[in-house]
Amino acid sequence: MLVDSHCHLDFPDFAEERDEIINRARQVGVELMVTISTRVRRFDAVRAIAERYDQVYCSVGTHPHNAGEELDVSAQQLTELSKHPKVVAIGEAGLDYFYDKAPRDAQAAGFRTHIEAARRTGLPLIIHSRDADEDMAAILEEESGKGAFPFILHCFSSGAALAETGVRLGGYVSFSGILTFKNSEELREIARDLPRDRLLVETDAPYLAPVPKRGKRNEPAFVAHTAKLLGETIGVGEDEIARITSDNFFRLFTKVPRPDGRSV
Repeated sequence: MLVDSHCHLDFPDFAEERDEIINRARQVGVELMVTISTRVRRFDAVRAIAERYDQVYCSVGTHPHNAGEELDVSAQQLTELSKHPKVVAIGEAGLDYFYDKAPRDAQAAGFRTHIEAARRTGLPLIIHSRDADEDMAAILEEESGKGAFPFILHCFSSGAALAETGVRLGGYVSFSGILTFKNSEELREIARDLPRDRLLVETDAPYLAPVPKRGKRNEPAFVAHTAKLLGETIGVGEDEIARITSDNFFRLFTKVPRPDGRSV
């Protein structure tokens, strides 16, 4: 079994064939998907998709690109919305200094609100971090000092120091199709050095399709290619990397029942 721990099934790219996309994922062993919220004000659409499909769960939160639009969203509001049985994570939230689509102080403020919601609920925080390694590490250190919270450094493309900080603070690191790109050897080196019990895989679909699908619209079925490459990177076969990443997923996403009934 494989799990796509991060995709965006509510995006328009999937509107015309969502049933087929989910079926294609199941055909290659992707049994579960988490569709990720980027705006709390559009959360109803995300939740509706999770409610429609047994294999799909969701998060609730505000992407850093949209942080300036939703600073009024409180940790209490996120906590209340997360009580729905299909909501299994908070976010995605964090810092994006590559695009800088929202003021950096707004991104940081929104991020801290989401951290508080993750701390209150015990649900994993989906963290987006791009070109913001130092500030991200500083906030994680500071906030962890106030009380632990579960988290994932999603679609990891940062430096080794941030990965090491995340793992030391109890976080997980999730790899997307970027791991398969020819020029991503540095990223593969980081993956080799990480503890195996902290590794996850994702698509971030519809973005970042892995090799050999690069250039196409990404979809959850393609997480199998990323998992295969991650397995090769750390020296294990396809069955073993599926077991490792699925076990890690269920250990972190404690609200998701395991389809095969096993305990982690």
